[in-house]
Amino acid sequence: MDKNIKLTIQQSKPKIEYFCNYQERCQSEVKDKLYSFGLNTDDVNELLAHVVTSGLVNEERFAILFAGGKFRQKQWGRGRIKQELKFRKISDYSIKKALNEIDDEAYIKTLEKVAEKYYATLKDKLKYIKEQKLIKYLNQKGFEYDLIQDYLKKKLD
Repeated sequence: MDKNIKLTIQQSKPKIEYFCNYQERCQSEVKDKLYSFGLNTDDVNELLAHVVTSGLVNEERFAILFAGGKFRQKQWGRGRIKQELKFRKISDYSIKKALNEIDDEAYIKTLEKVAEKYYATLKDKLKYIKEQKLIKYLNQKGFEYDLIQDYLKKKLD
């Protein structure tokens, strides 16, 4: 959108409704979009209240869908998901609820699958170096250190 064009609140309302209907959004994304329309703070807050009260934006629903999607599609661990949700200014309550929706058994299986796939790609000859690289990789994906250690004890010893 052209930076010089400023929309009225009436012009912005259908655009922001479409934006929210197209894909699940968090409040910070909606706010940023409204400001990109050139609206002032009062108009942004009014339209944000409208999409929240009409159910187009729901922080808890967003957090649960975001967490589930990133876990299944990108195979992120809880740490990375939590970090991304905090970046989007999601409340601690909603983050906790979203992370609890991830099945523990599926989580461990995913960690194992990701670890085995990555470990097989490592070319180093020394087991210690391969394990260190694996730990670093899994940590970057957001898996908890104690779960990584449990996996290493179980699978690689």
